[in-house]
Amino acid sequence: MKISNLLVILGLLFCFSFVQAKSIQKITRTYAVKDSLELKMDIYTVDSTSSSLQPCLVFVFGGGFKEGKRDEPTYQPYFDYFAKKGFMVVSIDYRLGMKDQRSPGVFNTKPLQNAISLAVLDLYSATKFLIEKADSLKIDKNKIIISGSSAGAITVLQAEYELKNHHAITSELPHDFRFAGVISFAGGIFSTKGMPSYAESPAPTLFFHGSADKLVPYKETRLFNKGMFGSRSLTNKFHKKKYSYLFYSMEGLGHEVASFPMKEFLPEIEQFIQNFVFEQKPWMVEVYFTDKERKTEKSVTPADYYK
Repeated sequence: MKISNLLVILGLLFCFSFVQAKSIQKITRTYAVKDSLELKMDIYTVDSTSSSLQPCLVFVFGGGFKEGKRDEPTYQPYFDYFAKKGFMVVSIDYRLGMKDQRSPGVFNTKPLQNAISLAVLDLYSATKFLIEKADSLKIDKNKIIISGSSAGAITVLQAEYELKNHHAITSELPHDFRFAGVISFAGGIFSTKGMPSYAESPAPTLFFHGSADKLVPYKETRLFNKGMFGSRSLTNKFHKKKYSYLFYSMEGLGHEVASFPMKEFLPEIEQFIQNFVFEQKPWMVEVYFTDKERKTEKSVTPADYYK
């Protein structure tokens, strides 16, 4: 090949890559005002002239319900990847109910319960906004997937749990609405009635959790019927009831599993969405993943985190 031709090809590839990098659009909308706070969402999408509806991937950030932000740079690879795959990616604000609160524990659960309820209510409000604006935003209302990291993962799992049990907190959503899928990066469900049970089968759910996580329990932390039930306990329940799920048990790792899969497991997440959500395969899959080269970070405890 002539050098001149090679340079032309390289130039075209560079231009194409540049256009691709610039093709993701971000717009910010206010979806609700609560407690004098404007709750906003960032909407990421690739500019397209197509009139076809897009699946929607909603994200709820982490931070122990006391801190964090919807546009934290750590999450950007996740947003960009799925926007380029044809999803409308939506990252939302929510009220931080654990701000200035002391560490939660089995004898001090009310602040955490309140924080989770606030976050779930705000997620429902954001979902309602997306449903009402679905036509103008070109969203497929039947393909709204919720995902979250740490506190955000607790929020999305709790939101699906409340919805499938027809609790009063869900009244803001249309009575026939269902989430298409749930993705949890180190999450759990808070229950005052023991092991969470579902009146209706939950949406296909993807769990990532580190087996050495001390902040959000891998198994459960409980006193009698009250406590936080982590991914291992929930997937045991899913398996017993034959609910569709995919569980990545990240062996020996701590709470860092709340973030790094959003950079390092993007194809696996996409495959989950394709197989479990879009194709509705009735699979129950567990992956016990060990990375001998990854040194686990010291997993903080609630007492450390809420100092």
